[in-house]
Amino acid sequence: MHIELRAVSKRFGGNRVLDRVSLEIEPGQIVVVLGTNGAGKTTLFRLLAGILSPNTGKIWYDDQPFGRNDLELRRRLFFLPDFPSLIGEVSALRNLALILRLYGADGPGVEERVLAHLEEFDLLHLAEAPVGSLSRGQFYKVALTALFVVDPELWLLDEPLASGMDPLGIAVFRRRAREAAQRGRTILYSTQMLDSAERLGDRVCVIDGGEIRAFETLEKLREQAGQAPVLESLFERLRDSAP
Repeated sequence: MHIELRAVSKRFGGNRVLDRVSLEIEPGQIVVVLGTNGAGKTTLFRLLAGILSPNTGKIWYDDQPFGRNDLELRRRLFFLPDFPSLIGEVSALRNLALILRLYGADGPGVEERVLAHLEEFDLLHLAEAPVGSLSRGQFYKVALTALFVVDPELWLLDEPLASGMDPLGIAVFRRRAREAAQRGRTILYSTQMLDSAERLGDRVCVIDGGEIRAFETLEKLREQAGQAPVLESLFERLRDSAP
């Protein structure tokens, strides 16, 4: 999915959280969104997911203007917040069935795909357990299973690497994200972990004070950094150039 933001701003009361953000992302890319706490990352994701509406500016998906009521466009994307909205009292399988029905992804063969992903996450033995009884990392793996089975055109993940997942879960996420990008999916995820961002990203988007301070390919950033750590070097340059 091709994404374009045109001078998007968002205010909460008198506080402007995003300020005239313009951005264009091509299909098949993994974009890592970086920024300090309160920089505007989560607000950006909630705007892209249609949970919030911009005060000014417009979001376009595949050259179509996007708004909160565009249900067909919203079914082409999948947003995972840092704590997914699952029903704690019911099982992982029941939660997955509800999500897949909502997305129209409950067709023939879906049961086998669900079970295969649960097994990949070492969750098959917990498939009938209420998700509220699972650890935070296991809870997040259930939500990732839904994402993988839906296979949306746009992935929006807010801090997936801080979800409490074990190394197995993180490895599965990285592998599936790269495979999805190779199929033309567009993936945006936020993180505070610079080393992980360097290993899984085609582009880096840095937000600071509600503004885009950098949007560049990892390849170009590596050329600029030389022998220095890539993203640490980027943040040092941004700090030195700050007004």
